[in-house]
Amino acid sequence: MAKKSRTKARDQRTTDSTPGEVGPRQPCPCGSGKRYKACHGAPGGGADAFVNRPFEGLPSECDIIALRELVPAGTAPLTLASSVEGSDRTVTLCSLLPMAAPAMVRESGEIWLGLQVQHSFGDPARDLGAVLTKALAAAEAGETGVVGLTDAPGQGPRLQDLVTGDSLDVTVHEGFDYWIADVEDKDSMAGALDPANEAAYPTARLTQVEAAYWTNVGTKEHLRWVMPEPEDQLLDALARLHASGKDDIAPGSRLVGMFRAHGLLAPVWDLPVGTGPEALEDPAAQFAADLAAALADESPLTAEERSARNGLANRQVTIR
Repeated sequence: MAKKSRTKARDQRTTDSTPGEVGPRQPCPCGSGKRYKACHGAPGGGADAFVNRPFEGLPSECDIIALRELVPAGTAPLTLASSVEGSDRTVTLCSLLPMAAPAMVRESGEIWLGLQVQHSFGDPARDLGAVLTKALAAAEAGETGVVGLTDAPGQGPRLQDLVTGDSLDVTVHEGFDYWIADVEDKDSMAGALDPANEAAYPTARLTQVEAAYWTNVGTKEHLRWVMPEPEDQLLDALARLHASGKDDIAPGSRLVGMFRAHGLLAPVWDLPVGTGPEALEDPAAQFAADLAAALADESPLTAEERSARNGLANRQVTIR
């Protein structure tokens, strides 16, 4: 009996966790495929503790997540806080840099900071803060080239500590020509961009709502929309809209599931081929208004809405 009790207690310790905490037996959110206790949860495994919502507090948090996980080619200028040494320097946040570099100091002294990198130190915002700090120091010293991390960043500033502003001005590019925008001899380097450009699916950011991105993957089109609301409230609201038939974005569209990335959800709609981003603008604005009303509804879910919620919860894919 005592052995059974100890086993039950041990099972509870290894499976129970506080809200937002990753359990030891759960997959590590870094994406390694290992259990948390064998990866970032292991002693010395990942240096920094895993942060579930690392970009919270940054301007345009949802767009940053989209640029890191969903958008092939996008940029946004960052405004450095006045307390940062070199705060007058031009810094551009980029979805992807050549060779997936974490950062680059250009010949002009401008700094490019890359989002799509494979650091696994637990807190991407701290990684970005460490890389940006190193790039600023290199630029001040007159150095140019790639800047990255080879070791865990330690307890230095996070990106939130280095930048300011309420929102980002995001530009989605057709390809990666921005990599050579500041290069004089563009013709000699243009051929090297061809493979990268061919792999970049056409993407566009909607203008009437925040962090909603249309893309064409060839066989179909999608709308992927990163939303800032807490998961439980958002699932309730989406279930209400589904039950009332208000979750269509365009004729023939279908809400097929959602990504979970960096603590937020990104609902995904399948769209008929030929829809394009322009046709989504007004419907997306209407959906945002309907979603706001559903989020404000505090009444208990009906049986139909609970069923819709369960279906949505079962169609989630965790990216990060």
